[in-house]
Amino acid sequence: MKSILIIEDEPSIAELQKDYYELSGMKADICHDGEEGLKRALEGDYDLIVLDLALPKRDGYEICKQIRAVKEIPILMVSAKKEEIDKIRGLHLGADDYITKPFSPSELVARVRAHLGRYERLTGKQQPAQQTRFEFADYLLIKYLVAYM
Repeated sequence: MKSILIIEDEPSIAELQKDYYELSGMKADICHDGEEGLKRALEGDYDLIVLDLALPKRDGYEICKQIRAVKEIPILMVSAKKEEIDKIRGLHLGADDYITKPFSPSELVARVRAHLGRYERLTGKQQPAQQTRFEFADYLLIKYLVAYM
C-alpha cells in the first residue's frame, strides 16, 4: 500500500485529501505545520508528499528544498498561490507538480497515481505482480495484477 504524507495547515482540506487517498487504496498521514511536516518527511518512509506552501513555522518552498536535498520522492505542491512565478519557483525548487486551490480531489488523486507510477518505472521500484485465481466449473483463470497503489 502506498503511503502519502500530506503537509497542509487547513484541517478540512487535509482531511478531504486523506479521505480520497484512502478510498483509492493508499495510506495517508497529515501534518499541520511546516516543522512537523519536514521532520516526518525526512524521517518517514513515504512514497509521495503533497505539500502546501503557506504553512505555519516553515513555508512549503523551504520544505521542498530541504526534502529534495536528501530524498528523491515525488513532491506535489498544492497551493492557493496562482501566480505563474509561484508555480515556477516551486517547480524550480524540486516539486514534481503544482496544482492550485480550489482543486478537484479526483484530479489530485489521478496526479498522485501518475507520479507514483512514473517514479516506480524510473527507479525500478515496482511492486511485484499479484496473482489472482478465479475458478469456476472446469475453467481456471489466472490474472496477474500489477499493484501501483
